[in-house]
Order: sequence, then structure tokens, then C-alpha cells
Amino acid sequence: MGSLTIGEFARASRLSPKALRLYDDLGLLPPARVDPATGYRFYDPDQLEHARLVAWLRRIGMPLARIREVCGLAPGAAADAVRAYWAEVEADTAARRDLAAFLIDHLSQTGKEPAIMSTGSLAIRYASLSDPGRVRESNQDSAYAGSRLLAVADGYGDRGGPAGAAAIEALKRLETGALPAGEILNALEEAVRRAADDLAEAAESGTTLTAMLLAGSQLALVHIGDSRAYLLRDGELFQITHDHTLVQSMVDDGRLTPEEAASHPQRSLLLKSLTFPSGVAPDLRLHDARPGDRYLLCSDGLSAVVPGPEVQRVISATADPEQAVRELVALANAAGGPDNVACVVADVVAQG
Repeated sequence: MGSLTIGEFARASRLSPKALRLYDDLGLLPPARVDPATGYRFYDPDQLEHARLVAWLRRIGMPLARIREVCGLAPGAAADAVRAYWAEVEADTAARRDLAAFLIDHLSQTGKEPAIMSTGSLAIRYASLSDPGRVRESNQDSAYAGSRLLAVADGYGDRGGPAGAAAIEALKRLETGALPAGEILNALEEAVRRAADDLAEAAESGTTLTAMLLAGSQLALVHIGDSRAYLLRDGELFQITHDHTLVQSMVDDGRLTPEEAASHPQRSLLLKSLTFPSGVAPDLRLHDARPGDRYLLCSDGLSAVVPGPEVQRVISATADPEQAVRELVALANAAGGPDNVACVVADVVAQG
């Protein structure tokens, strides 16, 4: 059998011509030869086995960069690599299944609010830390933890630091006094609107904001941007916020895998943030808090450079919140510290 045209090879390998052109551009599956006059691609029949392997690996969701590594291995090593990848997929699936169960439980309780919001039943042990990192000259991240409020903000632009600090300052007004159950989320939304209005003089600047306010047996969450909130419950770490970024929207649409998003050149491009005027609404919701829960709030200076398992190890094994935030910042700096980093760790405890 002679050379196959790209159309013939696509039919034989069950890969589309578009996919074959992409894999050629990536160096994953180059053609046997390219016509110098027309640029038309031709493939050798002996490449079919390689092409089918690429197709199979894509069907199990393996990222292209990892497929390239697997295809360069001997068969035994390639089998081990696929086995390791699938173990990671199963672990991720289990974590997402647990998160789904958590969300089902949370959403089932929506609307079943207590008659009054007070802080008489639960309290929090907390610590916060912000660090400029190893590369940036200034620190535009802010972190705050108090007896009721936990918050991180990641500012950007010429006045990003003051923008983040002002956003947190607007929320601190809610720490004193009780609020009726039906008003806590409205109060958070109004505080964020005031914070956005305060940014009127900070041209070309803005901030992310992720904050939680303790009210009785619940934590009210406000979130905008790509800072994050995590919950450690029963030994499992769940991300309870959703990044407002371009790459996250592409993951949601199925155009990128989470692995591909992590190295995407536009991974820091925000779709939503706190700016003036305040035309974009933040995410707002209530979470039922339990004694023994641990919350982590952090800027992307941590989440973008420290692998999730390392974050979970520190959050799970370090009992003291103060020590935990120090270890997390140290991990970010050990990974190069390319950005400012802000962390808050808080434990929910029962009051006697």
C-alpha cells in the first residue's frame, strides 16, 4: 500500500482531518511527507497504529501534552503511564462525586433559614497572611480574618492594592451586630456595591474578592474573580467557588480539559471582577457550617502554583491555622513565588 492522503488516513484512523492538522502542528503526529507545491499532507500506512493510539488516548480524556509523552515511551512504560493517568481520573471523579453530594445536601437546605442570625452557636479559629512572593516588587493581595469575617482580595492595575483593601474594608462593617436571616446576602451584595463605588477614582484598576461572613450556624459567601474558597470536611477538600476566568468558561464548555487550562497562556484573564462602575453581580450563597469544618480562602498566587494534593496535605495535617497559612505561603514561594499570595485558614468550632 502506498501513501495515504489526509482524507484516506482520517477515515482509516477515525481521526478528522482537522484533528490531524492540529496533531501535525503540535508535533504529535506529523505526516510522512508534505507536497512542497500544494502543502498537502500524505501519511504512511505504518502510522495508523500510532494514530489509533492517539485517538484512544483522547477518548479517555488525556491532555495532548501527556499523549505526546506516552507516545514516546516503550509499550510497557506507556501502559504504566496510562494506568497512572487513569488512577488520577478516578481519584478526580471520586472527589467531584463527593462535591456533588455536598452541593445536593447544601441546595436541599436552601430556603430553610433560621429565624435569626446570631453568633451564639459557632465560632471560628482563624489566621491570615499575605506575601509579595519572589518576583513582584509590590503586594496587591489582601487577606483578612476576624471573629466573623474571612476575606481575600487580589488587586490589579496601578491602584490594585488599595482596591482590594477597600473591598475588604467595606465588608468589615458587617462584622458587628446581628442581621435577620433574609437580609444577610442582601447586606453582602450592598457592601460589594459600595466597595465598587469607592473604586471610582481607581481608573484601570480592580480586584477579585472572596469572603465569608459567619452568621449563627451558617457562612454567607460572596465571590467574584479567581480567588478561591475551599472547604475541608471529613478529610476531603472541596473547592466551593467557581473561577470567573476565560479558561474556566472554556472548561465548562468542554473546549479545554482542566489540565490544559492550567497551562493556558490566558489562564489569568478575568471575565468578572470588582471594578467601577459595579455592573457585574458577584456570586452569593449560604453554606451550612459544622464544627470540625476548615475553610481556606486564597488568591491565585497559591492555587495557580501549588498542586492541589500539596494544599490538601497542609490543610489536613497542620492543626494550627497560623502555621497552616505560613506553610501555604512558603509552598507558593518555593514554587517560584511568581505572584503575590494571600491565604486565610479558619476552623469552625462549637461554642460552649
